[in-house]
This record gives sequence, structure tokens and C-alpha cells, in this order.
Amino acid sequence: AEWLEFMVGLAARLGRKPVLISSADQFVTAIAQHADALARHFTFCHAAIATQALLATKKRQYELSEAHGLPVPRTQYVRCMEDVTAFGAAARFPCLLKPLHFRDWEIFPAGHPLAAQKLVIVHSPEDLAAKYSMAAEASPELVAQEIIEGPDSAKLVYLSCYGTGSRLLGSCVVRQLRAWPIHFGSASVVEPVSDPEAEQLCNRFLQGIGYVGICEIELKRDSRDGQVKMIEANPRYTVTSDAAAHAGLELGWLHYLDLIGQPVVPVKPLPRMFRHVFLMRDSATLASYRREGLLTWRDLVKSYSPPLAFFDFDWRDRRVTASHLVTVLKNLIAPSLRRIIPRKKT
Repeated sequence: AEWLEFMVGLAARLGRKPVLISSADQFVTAIAQHADALARHFTFCHAAIATQALLATKKRQYELSEAHGLPVPRTQYVRCMEDVTAFGAAARFPCLLKPLHFRDWEIFPAGHPLAAQKLVIVHSPEDLAAKYSMAAEASPELVAQEIIEGPDSAKLVYLSCYGTGSRLLGSCVVRQLRAWPIHFGSASVVEPVSDPEAEQLCNRFLQGIGYVGICEIELKRDSRDGQVKMIEANPRYTVTSDAAAHAGLELGWLHYLDLIGQPVVPVKPLPRMFRHVFLMRDSATLASYRREGLLTWRDLVKSYSPPLAFFDFDWRDRRVTASHLVTVLKNLIAPSLRRIIPRKKT
């Protein structure tokens, strides 16, 4: 209620009817919950916000993807220990355990094993039961899912914008080089790639559910069967969405023009090669890749070879860039300090 009051007051101070474009799941959910009240003060796709809200929860997005031909790994919604035991008896480990909504685990205090985590890896039926008991303190309904096998570089991200009538206004696919945290985190370095199969699967899915707006779909090609499978869908502007702009696809601008009723000609990505880097994420994950023998110095240098595009580094925005560089330096120095100065035993 306080957030709604703030938003209405913001629109009044601006004196116009601004466009809303979400960049976090919590805002997708909030706009959907207060759509009727917000529609009097802001411009957004009122008819499509309910569909975006469905994709903001793990349960509904997996149900929708399976119903519209987008493959997903073996997934089960567990509500009690009996469900957990049944899944564990047939599952191929290791598996993942996820909250239905990423905010569910935000109640855990700092230092808790699940604090600030998007998922947890489980290695056996016993481990699954133990971690379910821990996670059930926040919510008993969780997602248990088999892992899509393959290296981090097999992960793809479909970046897109759909206009009124679910018309595709622009899309591209990027390939992940590294992620933070390693293996199951968000991309820290990506590069453009051509993958018609992934594009076709994602486009069919989003048009099938009548999607309107900006959407990112994370996928991975399973090394066991070669099939592209969905990891998750993000119905909003994301960090990786910033990479699309460097391929000539200004997704936010295309969505804005469509929302204010301007005619939009669909745009195709430019055939240019670049690497899009999120420095704060990448500096935090390098030690993990080195430790597991997955990153040589040669690979590292190659991944930072021009042309480069940065999400969080821009000399024209010096104050923000300076604060980000401080974090980057801490990320790079901390592993060396931990090796030199052992932690005190408690």
C-alpha cells in the first residue's frame, strides 16, 4: 500500500503519465497487483501485465512452457516431505531446489545457508530432504528440478521485445561464457551467437501465451540429448538485456514506442561480434573458474579481447564507475588475502 501511494505521488510530481518498464521481478508482481490503480497514472500494457506476473513465479512459467512446446528439465512442485521423497526416489542427482519466487528466501538472516540464494544444489535423496526442511521454514512449496547437464558455455539467453498483439519487434541470442555464482548463476560475460532453434522455440512460446513486453529466457543445451531446455524466464529488463543494445536492439526504446502508440518497424540484430561484461559479477567468479581448472590465463585474456561492452563500467558516469571499481578490486584481492591470512577457527 505504501509503494502504491509512493508511485501515485511520483506520477503527480512528474505531472504527466510516464511509462513503466520493470527491471526486477518484485515490480512485475507489484504492478500486476495494483494494475487498475496504476493505470490511471502510468502507461503500461494493462492487458499483458497478468501474463508477465505468471512468468515471475517458477511454478507457472514451467507449466506454461511445457504447454507451449518449450522443453524444460524434469521438474516437480513439492509441498511436503512425501513429495520430496517421491521426487528423490526417481531423480538423477545432482538436482536443484528453488523457491517459487526469488524473494521467498529473503527472510533468512545473513549467514543462513539459503540467505540471498536463488537456488541450492542437492546431491542425494538425503541431502534433498535435509535442504527441503531448511527451505520449508520460509515456504513449504518449492521447485525440485533435475540439472540440465553441460558446461556454462552451453547456456543461451534469448533477449526480446514483443509489441501489441504479441508482434515480435526484435530479438537476439547471446551465449554465456561465465556465470556468477559458477555453474548456476547469472551471466557475467556473454557474446552474440546464432541459434535458430533456440529463437524459434522461444518465439513460439511467447507468442503462444500472447506475451507483450520485454522478456529474457535463459536456456541450456543438454549435453545428454542435445535438446535446448528452458532454465527460467524473466518477464522484464535484465542485466543481460543490456547486451542487446550493443547488437543494435534497443529493447527498452522499442517497448516504449509501442506503449505510447507509435508505429514500430521490427528490428533485426546487427552481425557484429562483441563481449558484454558485468565486471562486478565476473571479478567475483574468476577465482571459482580458476580453482576448478575451467579458466586458463589465455582464456581469460581472450574473453577480454576487444570489442568489449560493459554493463557497469563507463567513464562518462565516473561516480558510479568508481564505486563499481572498488567492488571489483575487493573481489579480485579477497581470494589472495584468504590464502595468505587463514581464517581464525571459532
